[in-house]
Amino acid sequence: MFETRSQMSGRIRVLDDARDRRLIIAGDTLSTYPLDGDWSRVEREYWWKALEGLELPARPSALFVGLGGGTQVHLLRRLTKPSRITIIERDPVIIDVAREWFGLDAVPRLEFCAGDAADLLPGLARLERRFDFIMEDAAYGLEVEGAIDLARALAGLVSRRGTLVLNRHWRHDAKAVRDTLAAFFHEIGMRRVKREGENVLITCARPVGWVRRRAP
Repeated sequence: MFETRSQMSGRIRVLDDARDRRLIIAGDTLSTYPLDGDWSRVEREYWWKALEGLELPARPSALFVGLGGGTQVHLLRRLTKPSRITIIERDPVIIDVAREWFGLDAVPRLEFCAGDAADLLPGLARLERRFDFIMEDAAYGLEVEGAIDLARALAGLVSRRGTLVLNRHWRHDAKAVRDTLAAFFHEIGMRRVKREGENVLITCARPVGWVRRRAP
């Protein structure tokens, strides 16, 4: 369907089969978009598992760190009516592809921020922005120290009854990130998405008071 190259991400492809559109970057599928409108096919994938069972307000504010094609943006809107969705994506080419090929141009109240999360999060903290739902899907495979620093910064942006979900690597950094965040939240859990896979979702709910008051 479409192919381009990015200095940051390399080869970017949009491929269609009979039912789904997929975003392929560096050989990996980063997003799926059902052409027939049937989202049930993603219910075994981490995009859906990250949202499954969460207690979210009817009109949550949301922050996505790492965009891909925006699969989770569409899934969140199927569950709630977000008041605003903020997206941080380091590669502006991916933002353009997601808007043109994966339906994000038709989504209202989207705020796109192009750049590294480490550079942008302090600005959100200074503005005292808080989010009811934060999904971090940008540090998978990142060095452990960088992944921990990002997780700690995001913890300070979670609203009083909000939830932070992080996609991590089972053998690489998941346990270290979970242990670091244990003191930041009243509730924290970790689960492997598929027994044969390496994706682990760390779910952190209800930050303790001192976390909400601190700036990343």
